[in-house]
Amino acid sequence: MADPTLIVAFIAGLVSFVSPCVLPLIPGFLAYLSGTSIGQEGARLKIFLNSVAFVLGFSVIFALIGVLLNTILERVSYTVQIWLGRFGGIIIILFGLYVLGLIRLSFLEREHKLAVKKKFSITYVTSFVFGAAFAVGWTPCVSAILGSVLALVVTKPGLGFVLLMSYALGLGVPFLLVGLFTGKALNLIQKYNTLFRYFNIVVGILLLVLGVLVFTNNLNVVANWGFAQLFLK
Repeated sequence: MADPTLIVAFIAGLVSFVSPCVLPLIPGFLAYLSGTSIGQEGARLKIFLNSVAFVLGFSVIFALIGVLLNTILERVSYTVQIWLGRFGGIIIILFGLYVLGLIRLSFLEREHKLAVKKKFSITYVTSFVFGAAFAVGWTPCVSAILGSVLALVVTKPGLGFVLLMSYALGLGVPFLLVGLFTGKALNLIQKYNTLFRYFNIVVGILLLVLGVLVFTNNLNVVANWGFAQLFLK
């Protein structure tokens, strides 16, 4: 059975994508990267290809971070791993409380990002660089979610690369779908925009549950329960 944290990381990527302050901006942002406007003739292919370059950009950075964390964390002792798990659980719980608005974490409220001021003559290069910058410096809107994934990585020595690739996949697939169906995606975003106000409440609660499970080392219980429900009815 697949490690449940891989599914958690993938879902975290999806959640990052649909963050209320990110999702409404994505269609226009991808059009900007491709140097076209939504609805322009030939724009669909250009936007999709630039979406691919953008996703590759942040995926490469996440892969490098994953390899680095694997190298460092695989060398720690089992006792240290236990304490890292508890520490990671506490961090995720704090992020959950922050998302719910119950506490303030000032370092998450500042934009930590690399500014990409130069647009290259080849738009795919620009999109790749923007994707890399997106991974290195995230906005306050998604930092709690990505921070929770990094905290989860700390609790799973040896799985850093796979977990971050799962996160990148969850974040990247919707980017590619929006790049392929930009016009339709924009209509859907505008239609269901009012639902986004409840988004942070759901995410905050999920982070709290995840943090408690990680702290108590009971994350596998969820996977085992789901397996039993599916096959032992």
